[in-house]
Amino acid sequence: MEKSEIDIKNSKMKKITIIATLGGLSFGFDTGVINGALPFMSMSSQLNLTSTTEGLVSSSLVFGAAFGAVSGGTLADSFGRKRMIKWLAIIFFFATLGCGLSPNVTSMVIFRVILGLAVGGASVIVPTFLSEMAPKERRGRMVTQNELMIVTGQLAAYVINAVLGNFVDNPGVWRVMLLVATVPAVLLWFGMLRIPESPRWYASKSKYWSAYNILRTLRDEKTAESEVREIKTIIDNERLIKNDTSQSFKQPWVRKILYIGIGIGIVQQITGVNSIMYYGTEILRDSGFATKAALIGNIANGIISVGAVFIGIWLLGKFGRKPLLIVGQLGVILTLSALGFLPLVLQGQPIFPFLVLSLTVLFLGFMQGAVAPVTWLMLSEIFPLKIRGIGMGASVFFLWITNFLVSLIFPVLLGNLGLSSTFLIFACLNVISILFVKKFLPETKDKSLEEIEAYFKYNTKKKKNIKKNIVREGKKI
Repeated sequence: MEKSEIDIKNSKMKKITIIATLGGLSFGFDTGVINGALPFMSMSSQLNLTSTTEGLVSSSLVFGAAFGAVSGGTLADSFGRKRMIKWLAIIFFFATLGCGLSPNVTSMVIFRVILGLAVGGASVIVPTFLSEMAPKERRGRMVTQNELMIVTGQLAAYVINAVLGNFVDNPGVWRVMLLVATVPAVLLWFGMLRIPESPRWYASKSKYWSAYNILRTLRDEKTAESEVREIKTIIDNERLIKNDTSQSFKQPWVRKILYIGIGIGIVQQITGVNSIMYYGTEILRDSGFATKAALIGNIANGIISVGAVFIGIWLLGKFGRKPLLIVGQLGVILTLSALGFLPLVLQGQPIFPFLVLSLTVLFLGFMQGAVAPVTWLMLSEIFPLKIRGIGMGASVFFLWITNFLVSLIFPVLLGNLGLSSTFLIFACLNVISILFVKKFLPETKDKSLEEIEAYFKYNTKKKKNIKKNIVREGKKI
């Protein structure tokens, strides 16, 4: 293939990545903007939030996201990745309008739940779409660019919050903060009109010629043909078993993947990352910063998150998924422990707020540079084609439910136990997480999606046969 042709195909892949990850940008902005909007919403002249309704407003989006994830994955398997992303853009737009114009807590919670459906759907469908479009050697980079767009959306939210909070002297400024999120939603809808459907989704519907026609615009002819043949072999083997999607989960190797997927999702959320992403301003205020200073300080969290994802993308190209995740979790445990012990010795000292800010920045460096990119990448890789949407949807459902519980409980823990005990609880939970990762996670670097599927299928069967032989030999003895 001539160089100019390679450049054209690479340009198409970049275009697909940028447009699809606008879903991640919307995801990030909508989850991050609440951080700076809450202090203004809580005013008596606005929504007059209590600590309970504050937790409810924050966590309602996450609750909706759990159901958006599981239903979005199933619908994407049925109707296609591209069509569902376009529908998500529409939900993002109208739910954002509803949140920005809400007259009371009840309507705010309802629209936040609806917005959560779009966020949850995007968290499943966008990484799935990217993993199915990408060549295996570039899959890690392409899928983790969605994580980059998520944290970029959060950073944009923090910057806009800080600018509006410091320069607009109006308690209703939170409405403008929320309404800015309509912009990426509009760009996502129009952008999706210009990119193709997932070739693997076409193949799952036996439209192999359509799959091949898309792949040959993104790969050379020989690679496209080989890739379609590999996909077809996997699908034909599945059909020989004559089982539907619900029956697939009765197979031990598929159940094992599902349990691993659920575990990965829970592991990411019990780091407590979203306690900082949603309540970062509140944490900094509790440590001693004034509201306006906390809004500005919170930008540091967004900047380090974006920088860390850039580093994480580079590290994924050099190292495997599993070792990077373990290093990230060790860093999370150390920083959470430091955040737990610091208030015991330095709370009330002038330097204390700045140390808290420094440690939250360091925590996010480990989290966004290692744990989060590996989580979303592996969830998009490990499930077989036939159940990829519903399998990832189920895993991300548990991720969002864990997120919901953390975001709902965190302000209560913070109010009743204080900063120190709250972070020490999360540190202990992450010790359990690292043991799970070390024991159960496989390495998926440099393997095609079909090779990963074959690994799980035959490795699980092999272990099962070994166990049977051991039992049989034991009976003979």
